[in-house]
Amino acid sequence: MNVNSNSYTYLFSVIMVVLVAVMLSVAALSLKPAQDANIELEKKQEILKSLGVEVSREEAGGAFDEFIKEQIVLKGGQPVANPEVPAFAISMADAVAKPSDQREVPLFIAERDGQTFYIIPVRGKGLWGPIWGYVSISSDGYTVTGATFGHKGETPGLGAEISTPVFTDQFPGKKLAVNGAYQGIAVRKGDASGDHQVDGISGGTITSVGVENMLNDCLQPYIAYLLSRSASSAPAEAAAATSDTLISAL
Repeated sequence: MNVNSNSYTYLFSVIMVVLVAVMLSVAALSLKPAQDANIELEKKQEILKSLGVEVSREEAGGAFDEFIKEQIVLKGGQPVANPEVPAFAISMADAVAKPSDQREVPLFIAERDGQTFYIIPVRGKGLWGPIWGYVSISSDGYTVTGATFGHKGETPGLGAEISTPVFTDQFPGKKLAVNGAYQGIAVRKGDASGDHQVDGISGGTITSVGVENMLNDCLQPYIAYLLSRSASSAPAEAAAATSDTLISAL
């Protein structure tokens, strides 16, 4: 074959493309189990971080089993008896694409220092792409004990600050409900006050609004369940009043 001909050049190019594609496919398939394992461990890390438990990725598996005592799936505020997809495997990207009352969403129930906590995954939209996170709530069903947030492509120094302590450290102690009625958390422009507001990121207004919308949207499927926890932890008389308020609020 004439190595200087066009046909030789085309044939050589095709062979090289096929060989490289095969090599890349083999590499991707062989690395996928390790990649999936790392993604799972990072997810466990973030869940634990919202609880205030800081561990390395290598330690995340054991720590997760130690602190997370139960994983349930909720739909319409009620546990699903035999979910098709286990709680840990649920894709929040797929879940939030549905109306809140039709979603099957995961809830992680943790125990730490003798106390129970509820950990909720959240997912929404920032300025440049998806944002996500986990919110830890105390056994009363409405007091936030911790939060973590992540993003795909928010601007460094601006919207990307949602993943830093400057933003997340505002959440512990905030309240999701008042007198048994869900209220949520507002992200303000530097003038936050009270139990239901946090300051947004300066220069990251759209991302800050995205966090507020994400919280309000993703917490909806959990309201009835969380406020029922609040009612069960209150004295008998207060529990009855909370239950009546909850019914009227929903």
